[in-house]
Amino acid sequence: MAEIKDRENALIMETTKGKVVIELFPDLAPGHVGRIKELAREGAYDGVVFHRVIDGFMAQTGDVKFGKSGGKDFNPGRAGMGGSDRPDLKAEFSNMNHGRGTCSMARAQNPNSANSQFFICFEDAGFLNRQYTVWGQVIEGMDNVDKIKRGEPVQDPDKIVSLKVAADVQA
Repeated sequence: MAEIKDRENALIMETTKGKVVIELFPDLAPGHVGRIKELAREGAYDGVVFHRVIDGFMAQTGDVKFGKSGGKDFNPGRAGMGGSDRPDLKAEFSNMNHGRGTCSMARAQNPNSANSQFFICFEDAGFLNRQYTVWGQVIEGMDNVDKIKRGEPVQDPDKIVSLKVAADVQA
């Protein structure tokens, strides 16, 4: 297993394809890291589908409203159109490259519209730099991310089984 330097700033994501460990970047994107951790600790991401997965680009998930399978508002046709009940976040753009395994926030046209949705890059996507907020990096399990079913929208999508802050999980 990858060495987790700071368990308070790492996520353990169990997916239908296996475990993924993500190192968080609170110095780079404190507001976004705080939101992800807050939602993870509430269990908001548990059961959320990967609704948009583009081969050679990225896997998108995190719609805790319409994308949460078993949730009261679950709607596969609307997955990707929702977020949490919290206000949108102010952009925290940086010079961090969107390389393989980069975790970044999805948003609408407005740069300050990120809420709960995020994506993980399969390959280098440097064209996104300084336009989307990078908040983490996969440090283990990228092979499992690679196995996530592709589609726009995805038919019978893979999902996040659970997303937890590493500090909250028995080591």
